[in-house]
Amino acid sequence: MTNRRNFLLFLGASASSLVLNPLTQEKGNYSLALELNQVAQAATGNEGLPFSPIQVPLPLEIEGIDTTEQIARYQTYEVQDDIVLPDGYEYQVIAAWGDRVGDSRFGYNNDYISLVETAPNEGFLTVNFEYISGKAWMTSYPIVIGKQLPFAQVKAKANEDGTIDAFILDEGEPLKAQIQEIAREGLIDQGIGIISVRRNSLGKWERTYSPNDRRVTGISGLDNPQQSLKATGPATTVFNKKNKLGYEDGLGSRIIGTFQNCAGGTTPWGTVLSAEENVQDQIPEVVMADGSSMPPSEKPFIINEEEVDGRANVFGLAGNKYGWMVEVDPDNPEDYGTKHTWMGRYRHEAFGIRAVEDQNLVVYSGCDRRGGHLYKFVSTGIVKNLTDQGNSRLFEKGMLYGAKINPDGTGEWIPLTLSTKIEPVKPTAVAGGKVKLPHPDRNRGGVADFTSDSEIEQYKSQFKTLADLYQGNNPQEQQGAILIDAHYAATAVGVTCTARPEDTIVTEDGTLFIAFTSGSPGDDGGPDLSVFQGPDGETPYEYGWLFKLEETNNEPAALTFRWSILLTGGEPAKSGAGFANPDNLAADRNGNLWLVTDMSTSKHNKAVPTRTKNGAALSGSSLTGVFGNNSLWYIPMSGNLAGEIYPFAIGPMECELTGPFFSQDHQTLFLSVQHPGEKNGIRQELATESREFKLLTTDGTAFLQQRQVPLGSNWPNKSANQPPLPAIVAITKIDGKALA
Repeated sequence: MTNRRNFLLFLGASASSLVLNPLTQEKGNYSLALELNQVAQAATGNEGLPFSPIQVPLPLEIEGIDTTEQIARYQTYEVQDDIVLPDGYEYQVIAAWGDRVGDSRFGYNNDYISLVETAPNEGFLTVNFEYISGKAWMTSYPIVIGKQLPFAQVKAKANEDGTIDAFILDEGEPLKAQIQEIAREGLIDQGIGIISVRRNSLGKWERTYSPNDRRVTGISGLDNPQQSLKATGPATTVFNKKNKLGYEDGLGSRIIGTFQNCAGGTTPWGTVLSAEENVQDQIPEVVMADGSSMPPSEKPFIINEEEVDGRANVFGLAGNKYGWMVEVDPDNPEDYGTKHTWMGRYRHEAFGIRAVEDQNLVVYSGCDRRGGHLYKFVSTGIVKNLTDQGNSRLFEKGMLYGAKINPDGTGEWIPLTLSTKIEPVKPTAVAGGKVKLPHPDRNRGGVADFTSDSEIEQYKSQFKTLADLYQGNNPQEQQGAILIDAHYAATAVGVTCTARPEDTIVTEDGTLFIAFTSGSPGDDGGPDLSVFQGPDGETPYEYGWLFKLEETNNEPAALTFRWSILLTGGEPAKSGAGFANPDNLAADRNGNLWLVTDMSTSKHNKAVPTRTKNGAALSGSSLTGVFGNNSLWYIPMSGNLAGEIYPFAIGPMECELTGPFFSQDHQTLFLSVQHPGEKNGIRQELATESREFKLLTTDGTAFLQQRQVPLGSNWPNKSANQPPLPAIVAITKIDGKALA
């Protein structure tokens, strides 16, 4: 019950405008019980659950059944290759990979969805396309798209590790032409899509194929310069400067395409923000000291049985032009996107937009890497009219800040500007014991690993401020270089390393909610050990957290804040909420939260026949398989159900559910089904495998479960041997009423 107790205390603090220390509160049992009872009685607005929760693969406390019944109910479980919804709900597929969009097609691995309504039950869906799942994409491409690509021929000519530096091949080289063909198709399947939709008289959503329907792909502007993306802010001075330290693409501030588009946000004035996330899969991510790119050869084309990446290499794209926030107006068919560089370049995840009239515009975003940071952009100008599209100009000037999160529940925003003091994150403070900083040899650029605090002290003696790290002919160019290298600049000034911030949303009262998906370290780094701990203080902790952040005096431009933990992922028997690896968030009109999970595909339903290995208890990702497929959860924020969390949907095999977005009348929840069948591909002859899991009841009693697991996917066609397709769906109630 730890999560519910903390949740109710959290709500009580919110109601009284007090912020609790997120660390354990020392209270007597009587006073704690009294406080919880008072909070529960005071909560209003959600008298009952709007649906009957679905059954997930492991027991939950919300079921209210004893240990014996839990074991009986969960001894067997059958995983479905479908979207599982509560009784009374249904879904329809709106668009899937390969469907026509303008003069192109619906892309692969759809993620964030935005509905900008132009009339009741009508408007534009803007959809992100994040990446291609190499194995599944290559297998399904000829079936879905209807043509062949020279995969086998290029694989045969690749190096042992699957790489080919296509950039240095002569233009007349047949191999280069073959790589261009594959890379072009892969980049077309990334980026942004805009499709017009309406809800008909039968309550079903249908596409209307308006002239505004279009694709912004990974190669937009390559063939037609009029479809290039634009840029604003200080980084444009780096794009345009002469005599760069690094690679010159010859395009000035013109940008070819957008890719790795993951989460996003929608402004009150009807534009959509798209997050370029794992761009390091396609381009060299690190840069020179002046912010210019490494040569394309640093990220060669790669093709093997599992991946088709480095696709920017053959086209000579400059790496510093990717990893930004992209703004697009779905209602303007001539708009192919603008990258606002004051928002910083890093592995962007989501945008929490806070627009208050007569206040500075604020946008929150996270860097989704292990040890990534939480950021806040504050505009120089003021919001005057929430629906005025002129507000987009506010993105063009301001300041980018990184969050320093203190273990006592306080925090401050550190500006990423020339005068900011070098005070690097220390390796001993983070899981994994390693941080990456701008390389001390600034003539070579890039980054270096630091594994001891003594190395950090030496670094501080060499560099005093960010102005010492980044070069330029003037302050504007230096500022541009800082923003281009935002992640490493932030680490250098002591911005807190976090646990993969996957989503940032701002509710109507100005509260920021942040989903941190995983506290495990990796090659990129790890989270702060004093902040990101499991229910019993475990570090590292794999299953993630849901945080809230409140600005001082509720002022958008405040430079200090308070934070607390709302929910912690993990097994209920170990004080977890019942889910693993929280990802995207959405808030409904009643202020309740909806959360999807992002467990790694390789861990889905991975057998756990024992909970020990070589005499030691298993933990972390070794146990992720017990949670089954990725799922969607409902979190009441008020009323007698506050503090509980309820499973609403489970996704098809090997997929991730992403981008939940409500229509204005809340009668529809749009949802992305990303990469079904990513590991095992096409499900052959409806094949299923039995696997064994050592589960725990909610009181910690161990028992065995036999689980039937489909091998691969045929979703959404659901017919044997059909290829799995990423797609977006509309979820509605059969009776036509609001979902919540």
